Amino acid sequence: MSVAFQPSLFDQPDPGVGPLSGVQRTILTNGAWVDVLPGWFVGADTVFEHLLAEVPWRAESREMYDRVVDVPRLVHTYGIGDPLPHATLTAARDALDVHYADELGEPFVTAGCCYYRDGNDSVAWHGDNIGRGRSHDTMVAIVSFGSPRKLLLRPLGGSTAVTHALGHGDLIVMGGSCQRTWEHAVPKTSRPVGPRISVQFRPRNVF
Repeated sequence: MSVAFQPSLFDQPDPGVGPLSGVQRTILTNGAWVDVLPGWFVGADTVFEHLLAEVPWRAESREMYDRVVDVPRLVHTYGIGDPLPHATLTAARDALDVHYADELGEPFVTAGCCYYRDGNDSVAWHGDNIGRGRSHDTMVAIVSFGSPRKLLLRPLGGSTAVTHALGHGDLIVMGGSCQRTWEHAVPKTSRPVGPRISVQFRPRNVF
């Protein structure tokens, strides 16, 4: 069941990004870690409404076993050199590049956008490491706008170990070996939830 988007009572009208000094790191296993910063964006609900209207959302399908199935969310990717759909996203990417310069190794250059319309939309367990192989660590930073949805993390092939409800401008950064040795997912939910948009900043050749 879907519900109408409910803006945060604490949001500000003018969008922007705050400092990254408040990120809280959780050390996982096998060299993986996650950083979380709730409410990194101010004016996040204004950004959400802008992205909802301006991003050229599209539906995708993919082969699964012996049939073609619809991807349960709408998507769009801004590639290398593409202008981002809101100035605060450019500011966010620049701030992340500076803050994580020593660990990142190279700048974030793409921004994948996912639109979860309601609780029926989801993303299955996966690691964002295509194009890097299973021996190269990479970093992925995700900013969430709109209604919070749970992002789950688990050791590769294991059971859920970490859960974060992300929305309204929250930031999560997955680093170290996280994309090789852990998986993440946004599961379906039968609870009434509003729409959510996530923006995933990635280095070159990571999807």
